[in-house]
Amino acid sequence: MSIQDFIKKSILESGAFDGASITSIVLGLLTAIAMGAVIYLVYSKFYVGVIYSRSFAITLVGMTVLTAMVTLAISTNIIISLGMVGALSIVRFRTAVKDPMDLLYLFWAITSGITAGAGMYMLVVVSAVVMITMIVLFYHKQQKGRIYIVVIHYTTDEAGDKVIRAFGKMKYFIKSKTVRKQKTEMAVEVYCKKNDMFFLDKIKEVEGVEDATLIQYNGEYHG
Repeated sequence: MSIQDFIKKSILESGAFDGASITSIVLGLLTAIAMGAVIYLVYSKFYVGVIYSRSFAITLVGMTVLTAMVTLAISTNIIISLGMVGALSIVRFRTAVKDPMDLLYLFWAITSGITAGAGMYMLVVVSAVVMITMIVLFYHKQQKGRIYIVVIHYTTDEAGDKVIRAFGKMKYFIKSKTVRKQKTEMAVEVYCKKNDMFFLDKIKEVEGVEDATLIQYNGEYHG
């Protein structure tokens, strides 16, 4: 008996494609597609990074469906599961994840695919509700304020002291300070609530300040 005939015989004897299995496969894949679409929409709506990647968002949908397919294949036939293990063991992923939040969405897609493929549809729904609630809460908290980097060029030490006083009671942290012969460059990380940037008007009125550049900073502030 050839290997091909042996595989066909094993699949038929295992009943992998009977009516009940086909129904579970269809439900699993439909659930995975629906969850992938939900993850795609949540990622698109609540993305707060610098550059939005539509290809990564689409990858989340494909990741959910493919993971469900692998889970379904492994659960229905032992021979296919061994083949999947051998195939996946040689795959090497080299794409760097730049935003830590992307890891959250990746694991969400993978776990949703696994649970959908395993037929745990209620767990898929409950985990989706928990994840969306958590993301919404932290998103609204983050929208209360943003972090910026202010790059200021000034000529005297007295101007530098007045620039620092211009921030008042705001949360700020001096990131760098470059001193040249006639000009000093200072970069300050500042937390602004509801885009309140009154400090810029105070800085530009300081005598000795040449310019001030405000740059949005995609990072976390602790303090």
